[in-house]
Amino acid sequence: MSYSLQALIEQIANAPSQRKLCSYYMDAAGDLFASQHWSIYLQGQPGQSGNIEMKGLPDSFIDYYSTFGKNLDQVMQYVISHHAPAHEQIIFTEAAWKQSDLYQSGCGRIYDHEHIMTGPIVGDGKLIGTVNFARTSGTPAFNTQDLLQLSAICAHISAKLANLRFSEQLSLLNPEMGLTPREAQIAGLVAQGLTNAEIAAQLWISQNTVKQTLKRMFRKLGVSARAEMVAKLRIF
Repeated sequence: MSYSLQALIEQIANAPSQRKLCSYYMDAAGDLFASQHWSIYLQGQPGQSGNIEMKGLPDSFIDYYSTFGKNLDQVMQYVISHHAPAHEQIIFTEAAWKQSDLYQSGCGRIYDHEHIMTGPIVGDGKLIGTVNFARTSGTPAFNTQDLLQLSAICAHISAKLANLRFSEQLSLLNPEMGLTPREAQIAGLVAQGLTNAEIAAQLWISQNTVKQTLKRMFRKLGVSARAEMVAKLRIF
């Protein structure tokens, strides 16, 4: 199946849970970036373990990377420092990449990562996850267009993940409010200062749907304005 950037962004925007978000991403990302190996890693919230999903790689890669590769991965270090996607050609010449400690230690020699690319997932001003790609021998390197597309995807994943986690917290902190997951999501976007038009664009729904949903939320919460709703939900 062929996937487009717009189709994946729409799926991300409408994902009802973190699990489905990862599922949508993993189904599309390999094809979209012509990669043989790809993964997504998300840190857990306080008190929860993180989550990693991979395709095209054995479980032994996790042990290799956590033991050796992570400390040698200059592409990852660039992503952590700059909160921007990167591939190996941003850091190395082609010859230097082949001689790098990461390539020689197993990334290239054992797991056939001829080309690699990593993108950041951010939240609260820090890195909370990554998306990772590798192309095997005989394939072209990642290019500027790949970085631009990955930057867009990472931005949408980061925003959606923030909304999903906010909705989870809101449902735990305010169960008596009776908001649906979609209503909690819209409340979070209102709290960020987004207009109805911006909320509609981010959630791939109409402005009228946003308007009618807000009216329903106001009735549930017994408020008459956006600022009053935010204050009542104790978002800040």
